[in-house]
Amino acid sequence: MHESDDDSVAATGLRRLTVGWRGDLSAAVAGALLPLAFAPFDLFPLAILCPALLFMAVDGVKPRRALRRGFLFGLGQFGVGVSWVFVAIHEFGDTGVVLATLLTALFVAVLALYPALFGWAAAWLLRRAGTRFGAPARWLLLLPVLWLLVEWLRGWLFTGFPWLQLGYSEEHAPLAGLAPIFGVYGITWACAVSAGVLAWLLRSGRRAWPGIAAVAVLWCGAWGLRQVDWTHPTGNPVSFALIQDNLPQETKWDPSQFQRRLNLYARLTLQNIGNVDVIVWPENAITAFYGDLKSDYFDALAAKARAAGTDLVVGVPLRKKDGKGYYTTLMVLGRHDGVYRKHHLVPFGEYVPLQGVLRGLINFFNLPMSNFSPGGADQPPLLVDGQPAAMSVCYEDAFGEQLLHNFPRATLLINGSNNAWYGHSFAPPQHLEISIMRTIETGRPLVRATTNGITALVDSHGHILARAPQFRTYVLRGAVQPMAGSTPYTRWGNTPVLILAYAILGGLLWRGRHA
Repeated sequence: MHESDDDSVAATGLRRLTVGWRGDLSAAVAGALLPLAFAPFDLFPLAILCPALLFMAVDGVKPRRALRRGFLFGLGQFGVGVSWVFVAIHEFGDTGVVLATLLTALFVAVLALYPALFGWAAAWLLRRAGTRFGAPARWLLLLPVLWLLVEWLRGWLFTGFPWLQLGYSEEHAPLAGLAPIFGVYGITWACAVSAGVLAWLLRSGRRAWPGIAAVAVLWCGAWGLRQVDWTHPTGNPVSFALIQDNLPQETKWDPSQFQRRLNLYARLTLQNIGNVDVIVWPENAITAFYGDLKSDYFDALAAKARAAGTDLVVGVPLRKKDGKGYYTTLMVLGRHDGVYRKHHLVPFGEYVPLQGVLRGLINFFNLPMSNFSPGGADQPPLLVDGQPAAMSVCYEDAFGEQLLHNFPRATLLINGSNNAWYGHSFAPPQHLEISIMRTIETGRPLVRATTNGITALVDSHGHILARAPQFRTYVLRGAVQPMAGSTPYTRWGNTPVLILAYAILGGLLWRGRHA
């Protein structure tokens, strides 16, 4: 029995939470609690409980109500989970409180359309199928696969925003064992299946035992896979010094502070040349073009590094050869020269969509160096200390499939980020959590340098070896072991998960029409 739209069905206990206005409220509260499953809170069971409450709230209601409940869930999820967007727009984008609040609310509302789409699609399909979808098909197949596909859509549509996908919450839980095979989307699907079974249990009690058994097998199997070493060491450990400048974001384009920035990086670099194999700077550590500083600054540092047997990885903008545009880059100087040009740019931060219309409307749309050009999609790894490294800049590492062309050649991951835009918010720990998932998927260690945190060294299993304190000028030193070989995910990417998901959805649609 399901809830009717006039709320005439009596509900007791937990089911009462999904009736009438209580269903709307429970959806919003569940969405607001979901971000607590992620860093820095790490209450990963909420990644099962919160979607389960939404699944219950959209089951058996009209599509219009399910759409509203999905939207309320999304407002809670993103209103809490990506509230840090306000910090970037207001504090560092020099935008007034009212306008920054409105822009943040608009961003959250757009993201909330994705769970709204899930709710509408789930209710529409369940209504069309009627009794042809039994409990196993509903809770184990249809709702989880719809959740997965909507999250995948959010990960690429309009350049994508894969933040707060369920799978990222599980990197320290048993389900992380699925990452080397199916990637983060495979874990997201496992979370959604678990949520479906929980909803089934809350709806039907002991009649849900087949689903409980299936989830028990899933979690035990994932835990077993977590014990597998998919890759193997190659070469000697590589020692790193990661420079975290902790200079205020507002000074990056202040001419009076520019020399101070140059001096700080030069001093900390020279202190570590010859003592480590590689020194890494964060994204756009120096906000001047490489060519303008090459002869007077970078050449001297590179020469000293080369003589001492150290490679430098510096974050610095680079003009195009024709002078018409520029890239944000990670450049290797020293024994192995190379350039990685950032490919996946951040809308409004690194380029402004419809800039002919938006430029100049507010200060946030007119930030310095906010018209970068994208680099190529399939740039090869760069050599550091003789090891090929897969490079990424800032939130590029949230798009794991875009790194796959580096493997199996790359033996480690290097990411340079500027998280100073987000101050004391959830963004830095959430971003580190995302970065760590890439290590588990690929079986490669991670070297991550940021402007004010969280700078870290992570091993190939996703365990943090060392991390710098946030909001301090700091040089993090340590070593990582390069790894060779392939995980199933680096071979196949997201293709198996998507093929299986669409096959299940297609089968359910066929059954709903012909059964």
